[in-house]
Amino acid sequence: MMAIQQRLYNVDELWELYSLPENDLKRYELIDGALIEMSGPGGTHGRIAVKFARFLDEFAEKENAGIVTVETGYHPQSDRHTLLLPDVAFISHRRAPDPFPDKFIPVMPDLAVEIQSPSNTIGELREKAQLYLRLGVALVWLVSPATGTVEIHRAGSPIQILSRTESLSGGEILPGFALELPRLFS
Repeated sequence: MMAIQQRLYNVDELWELYSLPENDLKRYELIDGALIEMSGPGGTHGRIAVKFARFLDEFAEKENAGIVTVETGYHPQSDRHTLLLPDVAFISHRRAPDPFPDKFIPVMPDLAVEIQSPSNTIGELREKAQLYLRLGVALVWLVSPATGTVEIHRAGSPIQILSRTESLSGGEILPGFALELPRLFS
């Protein structure tokens, strides 16, 4: 990721940028008004994102727990200059806007999943996890396909790292959700 402009943007201006034909295949995030162009996901990244979304969505639908999204823009209601695109996200029905917007979501998700790409380091993802937590996300999962690990980040808690042979739990955010990580990394 890299900042591409000197001027500051808000979520409405970013939505307008997305609607321009020359930006059709581009993805951007905003951090304190700085426009950040995101690199496109590769094959392994995309495959893991689809699996995660499928497992989470099946659970959320079965339990009527909430909504799962992929690469959807979320911003805090009080901050129109920061917008993040989690690879996969979950927001409970209790917290989701009703009706669910066609544009960016004006509330942060309960869970954000970020999958490491070859173009970013685990350190960069850890910084992003801290940003999510500061913005009110309760649970962040960082997935490293190269190492077959998932890091669990919660505000005020130490990072927990699971190996590819362990099971991931939804904890208080998704009670009853469990994912055997061999299913994700197979």
